[in-house]
Amino acid sequence: MYKVISIVLGGGKGTRLYPLTKDRAKPAVPFGGKYRIVDIPISNCINSGFKQIYILTQFNSASLHLHIAKTYDFDTFSGGFAEILAAEQTLTHSGWFEGTADAVRKIMVHFANHNPTHYLIVSGDQLYRMNLADMFQKHLDSKCPLTIACTTVTREAASAFGIMKVDAKSRITEFQEKPGPVKDISDYKVPREVLGHGAGDKEYLASMGIYIFDAALMEKSLQGADNDFGKEVIPSILTKHKVNAYVFEGYWEDIGTIKSFYDANLDLTSIAPAFNFYDEDMPIYTQRLNLPASKLNYCSLDQVLAAEGCIITNSSIHSSIVGIRTIIESGASLDGVVCMGADYYEGDDRKAANAKKGVPNIGIGKGTIIKGAIIDKNARIGSNCRIGIDARERPDGEFGNYYIVDGVIVIPKNAAIQPGTII
Repeated sequence: MYKVISIVLGGGKGTRLYPLTKDRAKPAVPFGGKYRIVDIPISNCINSGFKQIYILTQFNSASLHLHIAKTYDFDTFSGGFAEILAAEQTLTHSGWFEGTADAVRKIMVHFANHNPTHYLIVSGDQLYRMNLADMFQKHLDSKCPLTIACTTVTREAASAFGIMKVDAKSRITEFQEKPGPVKDISDYKVPREVLGHGAGDKEYLASMGIYIFDAALMEKSLQGADNDFGKEVIPSILTKHKVNAYVFEGYWEDIGTIKSFYDANLDLTSIAPAFNFYDEDMPIYTQRLNLPASKLNYCSLDQVLAAEGCIITNSSIHSSIVGIRTIIESGASLDGVVCMGADYYEGDDRKAANAKKGVPNIGIGKGTIIKGAIIDKNARIGSNCRIGIDARERPDGEFGNYYIVDGVIVIPKNAAIQPGTII
């Protein structure tokens, strides 16, 4: 009888997703209008039958705790759970997590009562849908104590990933962490026997940061001082053990940067998105909000995802995400906008108080035009604003109540943009 413990690595400070991670952990960042990033790996685990799940985090974890507690409530008979394990001080260690392997090492004590036979480790900032049970079966069939999930990438993309050399039997013989664009890694190209068909220009195998360990190997490997799986633990294991590569040929995207996050969101609005949320056999789970249906009054919408509880009036919206409880006033126009919505509605009393303070209401005001931007939760954008509508290049940086990252304008959580503002 096999017993698998799933570990979702929540990441560190999430600097690449800043300012979306200014007040929340990276896994808690809203995605796709109604989800959180962490819902992706947790749903993959649940759909694959692995329902004993720990989520590791240490920065700004309050909203993540709240989301997990409200969303993943397993019944008594399933034996399932999804629990946060934040960095903690103990008699044996008092510091922060120093890397992916160090994070797992420091919370290993919490796994002892489960007596697991295997550990499944997944990343908390990737977009994909994978049958992890198939990966687990391939792991058992391989007789290897470690299996690493891989995806094919181009030589250009290979620069930023851990790249693996494999033989014709999918055994990993060498591992190289982020080789850069100059180094010759032509001997790392994937053998034709592994893929079984042409891979086009995607001739290299990149680690997806998804691992299945035999419990004994995991526990032994973490007895040392190595802090990172990719840079230290995996290369060390390769010198002593056989390691299997599980080649995943489906859609996979690292959404750990503002640009990749923005692009992945907008792709969801396309007619045939690369990632399909509309899969009843392998759904993506999230919090049940019990919100009313969205209300659309005299609107023009084209390739738009509108979540629950929105009120949109006399507006034109193209290729955009409209998150939960979003209020968009008459005459507004959105193009290429990722709007995360709001945590609450404002009643008449609060709106009157806003008017006295000279603060816009939560949502997007009358006549405002926005193009190519991310609008974080509870943002207040006044009437007749012009955001991102000119074609000029903008330098990255922080500009008071907004940011520009990777060329994308980001209005942070709870920000207020006064009426008539031009960005």
